[in-house]
Amino acid sequence: MTRSDDYTPPKVWTWDKSSGGKFASTNRPIAGPTHDKELPVGKHPLQLYSLATPNGVKVTVLLEELLAAGHAEAEYDAWVINISEGEQFGSGFLDVNPNSKIPALMDRSTTPPTRVFESGAILLYLAEKHGAFLTDPKDRPEMLSWLFWQMGSAPYLGGGFGHFYAYAPEKWEYPIDRFAMETKRQLDVLNRHLADSDWMAGDTYTIADIAIWAWYGQLVLGRLYDAAEFLDVASYTHVMEWAGRIDARPAVQRGRMVNRTFGEPAMQLHERHDAGDFETRTQDKLDAAE
Repeated sequence: MTRSDDYTPPKVWTWDKSSGGKFASTNRPIAGPTHDKELPVGKHPLQLYSLATPNGVKVTVLLEELLAAGHAEAEYDAWVINISEGEQFGSGFLDVNPNSKIPALMDRSTTPPTRVFESGAILLYLAEKHGAFLTDPKDRPEMLSWLFWQMGSAPYLGGGFGHFYAYAPEKWEYPIDRFAMETKRQLDVLNRHLADSDWMAGDTYTIADIAIWAWYGQLVLGRLYDAAEFLDVASYTHVMEWAGRIDARPAVQRGRMVNRTFGEPAMQLHERHDAGDFETRTQDKLDAAE
């Protein structure tokens, strides 16, 4: 890798497969499939193909919240897409999401089946389909504004700060400082808003809270990039309190487990096909049965 102080951009950029840090083997500058692979299909109309990254957690949390609220038709099958092994570039997955990113959803209750990709779009689709975790009409613009704020802001946290702080092959001061500054500015935006509001939009817990919590809530709870001390997250007291309230919800705790392939085995439910899987198919139980 060329040192930052010795680098002059070429007239035409070309791809160096050796660069890119932890995810160099799966990042590439072109779209399209790398291999043919059909996606599995389970017994429920809703088929989720995902991984328990923050974007994936948004969707599984909402699905578990819908079920907890009595929306039985929100039952779903969740299948792991292992992005470190390039499964997002399989032909079947690209049929659901041509952008090769998790999460991706197929709703087979419609004719023809409906594909939905981009986590914010999936949240809005499911919330509107089931008429839940939305706001009063007067607060809808506020809810949508915060939902789209998260979609536009999180790349600075994940692809910016997270990449250079945790995953880049070398620690460079300039990008870490640049994206730490932006991450802290975003946390301050949230902290100021939550000083006067229990939830992101009006008086109701909505998909805007779920989307933002998956990134910023988990960040202040110390689950992203091992960066809580570095970013002084404890100083954002209103964000901390809001994040803790959401984290205590049983549906949120279940949603965090789905498609999780890392961390404590008792918190990993690689595939979810039934509510009983949380009691019988977590990875610690599967390991013990071998």
